[in-house]
Amino acid sequence: MYPDTELHIAGRWRAGADRETLGVLNPASGETIGRCAVATTADLDEALAAASRAFPAWRSVAPFERAKVMRKAADLLRARVDEIARTMTLEQGKPLAESRVETLAAADIIDWFAEEGKRAYGRVIPARADGVLQVAVREPVGPVACFTPWNFPINQAVRKISAALCTGCTVILKGPEDTPASCAALVRAFLDAGIPGDALSLVYGDPETISAYLIPHPVIRKISFTGSTVVGKKLAALAGAHMKRATMELGGHAPAIVFGDADVEKAVAVLAPSKFRNAGQVCVSPTRFLVHDSVFDRFVEGFTNFAKAVKVGDGLDPETKMGPLVHGRRLDAVTALAADAESSGATLRAGGKRIGNQGNFFEPTVFTEVPLTARIMNEEPFGPLAMINRFSDDGEALAEANRLPYGLAAYAYTRSAERAARVSNAVESGMISINHHGLALPETPFGGVKDSGYGSEGGPEALDAYLVTKFVTQANF
Repeated sequence: MYPDTELHIAGRWRAGADRETLGVLNPASGETIGRCAVATTADLDEALAAASRAFPAWRSVAPFERAKVMRKAADLLRARVDEIARTMTLEQGKPLAESRVETLAAADIIDWFAEEGKRAYGRVIPARADGVLQVAVREPVGPVACFTPWNFPINQAVRKISAALCTGCTVILKGPEDTPASCAALVRAFLDAGIPGDALSLVYGDPETISAYLIPHPVIRKISFTGSTVVGKKLAALAGAHMKRATMELGGHAPAIVFGDADVEKAVAVLAPSKFRNAGQVCVSPTRFLVHDSVFDRFVEGFTNFAKAVKVGDGLDPETKMGPLVHGRRLDAVTALAADAESSGATLRAGGKRIGNQGNFFEPTVFTEVPLTARIMNEEPFGPLAMINRFSDDGEALAEANRLPYGLAAYAYTRSAERAARVSNAVESGMISINHHGLALPETPFGGVKDSGYGSEGGPEALDAYLVTKFVTQANF
């Protein structure tokens, strides 16, 4: 059974003030499987009051004790993984195995942040005069508003909640309306573990209305947003107008460079599954494949054969390797991008069209010789679309890798240590993975540059935006 999803505000799970709800669709069938409560401004006011009320008490809890509660939440996620994974697959569409991995990875993220919160150290600064003590201390910034998307309904939210709670901040989480129940299951695990009800609220509703109300509100001291670059720029401008700290994890269009000296079979074996994971609805998904002339045909053959062999279907089917796109809007967008690529002169090697007329299924798709003028070479596809172009020299590949304003993730394959070092220095991205797929671990930075945003949602760097530095200088008389 798929659960209807309520708001959580001030320690209570409940409907919105006007009892409005939104339907939740199963993307594999198009059927409405449940309802999601919608928050009004009155509900937001109550959540704001709760976050403000809870902050003094939660910040005073010792980091060691906060960590105990958080680690219990991680254990609860692990114990509930089967139920949560099924819920996620029903509402988001990804294969059940991917939903399980996401849920278990979220537990690891909570564990890591719980421990890192114990180590948010300040420092002692040597004084210039006798009898003077100078210290820099780090304090929680205050109540935080977090906005999280549907593609990873637990793993995007868990980074924000964990970083905030481990540093002593309170949270209002605006969850995704397309995938509300799995996000709610994450919040429930935190609350059942002992996080105070006032310290963690969960709301749903019109994204523009909620962000426009929460971000300028004087209670909110910091925002964290994961989503498109277009929306992120608007929210960043709103935050800036009110002097609010912001972490922005925005869109990407990741280049994957395969050099002539690469292990081509290994490159295909890693890059192809990464491309079609979660039906390509991944911000760090490899997207523009730049392959050296000398290995181009081998790479294209291997990649295309993989794409044609991917079993697409309902995520609850254990044989399924790629599920549907999350909703009809995403299906329409991917269809339009594929059609534009073909009309622009790209060569279609695999896929290219919708599967059937029920659900949001789209074929794993491979294009080669794609003109740079095609929309798909300039807009984040966020779907199972791979574009493979050739290059003849390193400078040409690096120029293409840096051509777009995006700079979230990048990938490269080479046997040359010298070339690997040169590429890692030259590519303009917040993250680059060479000869393997090593991004998004809890302990490593996660974030972009240029139009892909700023700040980190992973590693010790993720805590920085939730902490303010206070300088204290004291003379002893």
